[in-house]
Amino acid sequence: MLKNIPPLLTPDTLFALASMGHGDELAIVDANFPAARMAAARGARLVRLPGADGAATLRAVLTLLPLDDFDAEAAWTMQVVGDAEAVPAPVAELRAVLREAGERAPGALERFAFYERAAAAFLILQTGERRRYGNIVLRKGVVD
Repeated sequence: MLKNIPPLLTPDTLFALASMGHGDELAIVDANFPAARMAAARGARLVRLPGADGAATLRAVLTLLPLDDFDAEAAWTMQVVGDAEAVPAPVAELRAVLREAGERAPGALERFAFYERAAAAFLILQTGERRRYGNIVLRKGVVD
């Protein structure tokens, strides 16, 4: 056991996070997301966290992973199909977690643009989140 590590971050998750470099991206995606196909197509690492929801996973990740501060945005959620201005509950929760951690608000990407960004990520963490739109992509920053 290690101290001060959120318990939902498995050894595989910790190894993958530690392997990331500045500018690498991480996708935290819901249970319905086509994560296995995307990871296989692009050679991304896929770690499943079926007992966790998106907000809890994001909160745990942010205790260890600094976000990039070189660009205007370092996080992106998926827009609701047919209503780009809508903010479903999972997205509101992800935004709140970012705010609580002192991070900037995420940008929002159209569904297929989000899929492309997630597919290109270094790491995909697939949660057990069953609500739609419980997805976010993060860009890693520099550890000072």
